Amino acid sequence: MFKHILVPVDGSPTSLLAVGKAAGLAKAFGSAVTAIYVIDPYPFTGVGTDFAYGQAQYLSAATAEANEALAQTRKQFEDAGVSITTTVIEGHAVQQGILETASAVGADLIVMGSHGRRGLEKLVLGSVTQRVLAAVHLPVLVVRD
Repeated sequence: MFKHILVPVDGSPTSLLAVGKAAGLAKAFGSAVTAIYVIDPYPFTGVGTDFAYGQAQYLSAATAEANEALAQTRKQFEDAGVSITTTVIEGHAVQQGILETASAVGADLIVMGSHGRRGLEKLVLGSVTQRVLAAVHLPVLVVRD
């Protein structure tokens, strides 16, 4: 039914729940799977050497975090007997990185976690899942914590 599943992860327990669901679906349908972690390469605004130094530290830490999250994801899929492709994506907006990757890999399903924030926390932090749902034209399985 699903030939290619895209699984965006952020290393949170909720995204790992989504990984478990995606692994089960991929195993059942024999789907190809791509897992991604999206990093905003320019989260700071500023100029000068202090900016450049902070930028380098940020990218190093963000890349290490992404690689750890993708390693956990890979292990969970391998434990389920499902092969997976993982990659770190750079994008100024996480949802845009997800949508562009879905198109590039030919995904026909996105499986992602949602933290289920409400009220002021949702207003302040926003929701990547909500933005993906508003823009995507393919099925999305949302796994809540």
